[in-house]
Amino acid sequence: MTILIAGSTGFLGSYLLKSLIGNRYEVIALKRSTSNIFRIDELLEKVTFYNIDEVEILEIFRRHKINIVINTVTNYGRKDSQISSIVDTNLMFGLKLLEESVNNNVKAFINTDTLLERNINAYALSKAHLVDWMKFLSNKSNKMINIKIEHMYGPLDDENKFIYWLINQLKSNVKKIDLTSGIQKRDFIYVDDIVSAYETIIKNIDKLSNFEEIELGSGTSIEVKDFIKKIHSELSKIQTINTKLNFGAIPYRDNENMNMQANIKKLKKLNWNSKVTLKDGIKRILNKEKK
Repeated sequence: MTILIAGSTGFLGSYLLKSLIGNRYEVIALKRSTSNIFRIDELLEKVTFYNIDEVEILEIFRRHKINIVINTVTNYGRKDSQISSIVDTNLMFGLKLLEESVNNNVKAFINTDTLLERNINAYALSKAHLVDWMKFLSNKSNKMINIKIEHMYGPLDDENKFIYWLINQLKSNVKKIDLTSGIQKRDFIYVDDIVSAYETIIKNIDKLSNFEEIELGSGTSIEVKDFIKKIHSELSKIQTINTKLNFGAIPYRDNENMNMQANIKKLKKLNWNSKVTLKDGIKRILNKEKK
């Protein structure tokens, strides 16, 4: 089976790439010529890579018989990205990939989505628009699988994301960290569990409907405040922490969802469950940081 993965240099994409290679799939990976390859540099000779800013997607499908496409490409809009840039990445690129998947009778198009409400920000809206097109283009010959991921974390994530930012602030022993009250609940899931869910979906692809929306998380939620305290507690075992956690100092963003939790019934029916506890997941991040 040949699997094409888009976003192979990203956080999730790099973990999936390593897993697909380990499971002996023939892998075609997409990246940009300017992509930072630090997460996958040891994998470069084990798969066929294409730089999407140098080769047309149409040409890649002409050269290979692709069975499954996995799209992990994401622009979160964290670096003051213009809406047009977010849409180009999350919608237009994904739509090109989707269109060629349909045109070339790819067995399954697996998309990486978010559990955020579609109108909360430009990122969520652009992702939702791609899902609209997946539904529109779904038919009997192509399976469209949309995976809505909860709060993913693990080693090698982007340092501008909240968990890594928090760890770096605590390690630097800043005087205080201003936070919301932290009573909003989130379903935190470790990246290895996410990869195992993708593996399960691929192995059971024939059991799934033409269009499936699958929520992916641990299935339980915890207050962000408690999660932060767990990080503080585990890091305190490694070094002295004098930072004050100033809960309630900043307001919630507009339209904040106060309780996000994945419904994992569909994955359980495929005999999947998360295995990494919050405590173990945090330890793995901190142990990686020490090296």
